[in-house]
Amino acid sequence: MNTLSTIEDLRAQLGRWRRAGDKIAFVPTMGNLHQGHLQLVDIAKSRADKVIVSIFVNPMQFGQNEDLASYPRTLDADIAGLTRHAADAVFTPTPQLMYPRGLDVQTFVEVPQLGDLHCGANRPGHFRGVSTIVCKLFNLVQPDIACFGKKDYQQLAIIRQMVTDLSLPIEIIGVATERASDGLALSSRNGYLSKEERAKAPVLYQVLQQLKTQIAGGNHDYRALEQQAKARLTAAGFVPDYINISNQQSLMLATTATEPKVILAAARLGTTRLIDNLEL
Repeated sequence: MNTLSTIEDLRAQLGRWRRAGDKIAFVPTMGNLHQGHLQLVDIAKSRADKVIVSIFVNPMQFGQNEDLASYPRTLDADIAGLTRHAADAVFTPTPQLMYPRGLDVQTFVEVPQLGDLHCGANRPGHFRGVSTIVCKLFNLVQPDIACFGKKDYQQLAIIRQMVTDLSLPIEIIGVATERASDGLALSSRNGYLSKEERAKAPVLYQVLQQLKTQIAGGNHDYRALEQQAKARLTAAGFVPDYINISNQQSLMLATTATEPKVILAAARLGTTRLIDNLEL
């Protein structure tokens, strides 16, 4: 596997693949890779001739008092995992390479409405940072396909909309959430949980499953169900940010029994912010 740290080396490698007629798949990450990330690589391998992964902790998507400085950076272990899963190349740029003029004067990409809901309401500027870096990486790599996990459901919706709005010739593939045996969605931030918090963490997914069962049983008072679910999380020791029963496409709050729905949730457990979702 080739490790590429400059734009020149990246473009040279991509040029060789394109001249050979290879179909290219891309998996953007912030590193600290777990089995969920590696599943994305496996899916990408099944859909393309070459797979390139980026590892970049993007400062633009971290707000004030968020964990940019402490975000885990495990490059050696990440490269070992990508090698085991037969990725063809990894791109490891620095902030100086990606934002040479600094964040304050960086051109940005923003997806309105979708980026203002849910996590966007509680983390101003977060999705601007996500869409900007993903758009920039798409311009650098120019992949045929790109794979993203469904755990970050809102992020996936925003990237799909950005690709549509900007007419980018990239197929976006959403991959099902990888979970631990007790149901907790795999996340790089799970490592922040204490032993006691880790034992409680699966309650978030259990509450989502309870909501799904209630809705399937004919309860369509969605706002009341959301409040009940928040109360269950609070009783279990979480501090809920939101639990929203939403339309799968618009991500607006669901109001009808027939529209396709997704339950979106974010809650803090100790100092760790967990997110999860469940499609209905």
